[in-house]
Amino acid sequence: MIMVSVKPLFVLISTLSLFLAIVLLSPSTPFLQPSPSANSLSSGKSDIWSVKRIVEWRPCNWWLQSYLTPLPAKSNGYIRVNCYGGLNQMRRDFCDGVGIARLLNATLVLPKFEVAAYWNESSGFADVFDVNYFIKQMNGFVKVVRELPPEISSKEPFRVDCSKRKGQFDYIESVLPSLLKHHYISITPAMSQRRDRYPQYAKAALCQACYSALRLTKSLEKKANELLEAIPKPFLSLHLRFEPDMVAYSQCQYSGLSPTSMEAIEAARGDDRKPWTGEAARIWRKRGKCPLMPNEAAFILQAISVPTNTNIYLAAGDGLMEIEGLTSIYTNVVTKSALLSSEDFKSMHGNTKAALDYYVSINSDSYVATYFGNMDKMVAAMRAFKGLHKTLFLSRRAFSEFTSEGLEGKQLMEALWKVHKEDFVMGRGSALPDCFCEFEL
Repeated sequence: MIMVSVKPLFVLISTLSLFLAIVLLSPSTPFLQPSPSANSLSSGKSDIWSVKRIVEWRPCNWWLQSYLTPLPAKSNGYIRVNCYGGLNQMRRDFCDGVGIARLLNATLVLPKFEVAAYWNESSGFADVFDVNYFIKQMNGFVKVVRELPPEISSKEPFRVDCSKRKGQFDYIESVLPSLLKHHYISITPAMSQRRDRYPQYAKAALCQACYSALRLTKSLEKKANELLEAIPKPFLSLHLRFEPDMVAYSQCQYSGLSPTSMEAIEAARGDDRKPWTGEAARIWRKRGKCPLMPNEAAFILQAISVPTNTNIYLAAGDGLMEIEGLTSIYTNVVTKSALLSSEDFKSMHGNTKAALDYYVSINSDSYVATYFGNMDKMVAAMRAFKGLHKTLFLSRRAFSEFTSEGLEGKQLMEALWKVHKEDFVMGRGSALPDCFCEFEL
């Protein structure tokens, strides 16, 4: 009786097992249909950070370990650097100015951060950076003074504006005569000047200033640490640029934007930033000149297998538009305005807010930028300086080229994966030739 009762049970179990196997292995089964998750959309690939890199950028030995060229006994005069724009543009200009001061054997005066209504800004150098620490770290690289001698402090410096000069002009030929004549000058460095022509001691001063000597004030660093601690770990810092002024500046047109976004963009355009139209607009976009929309950034993040449950800190300025395109897919997004008290946030100016984003981004587990602006370059450099190499710049050009070719869905994701994988493997976008050298892994 026992054998008779067991046999039908065995047959029943075997039949059910065979049925389940057929169902599960069938290509039409719903269990194996692609889901909208990041991993399935990118064919189950591991995330971008798991890819083996072959190139790494590290601080050059000539900067960190070389013997410092002694400073001349006598200075040729005093130089103040005039800085304009956002925090990281001013940081860039100031770093350039330090290299120029050393090149011209000048004594560096603490810089002037110009008040810029456009940036809603009124904070100065000492409001953001630790002055004592800067002076200490620059010892031996360049002479720095807090205050000018009485005979000089009573007059304004002679202004030498190099910012709009084109070509590879020579600072020694163009600026040194003014320094020797007036003994106190202010400069606005030229973006076009090639720093690789500086003697090594001037380059070392620039590198030391930019990456070792600029530390946030103690109060601002404390606030930045509080913000960093409040972010769920691990996390990715995403620098997303889709503010009205950025879109207006790009002269790009977008379809499907909300009426509110369209109005904000039109208000920021002015008369000299009319959008491109027709064939010119198509070429401009295909060249990668148009900022990524939040939903486009989210699509690329999925393509490179960043899971949709990733903790993301949104490093972005005020007025970011169409953010729902990101947060509808990546749901664990936090911002400084949400994590800081309303009193703290309202009391901050543009520079201090940007300083918080900068600090969090250089200390994040990974950093992704949708642009390659001043902040992105500085963050990439500081992360390389700290040995943090999970840094990637999303390719606007690749996205534009592939979509213009008609790629979409899985095909588009595959193409984007290959481009960004190659960028990460080769360290593209993190090339920092002024102070960093390429090391093969």
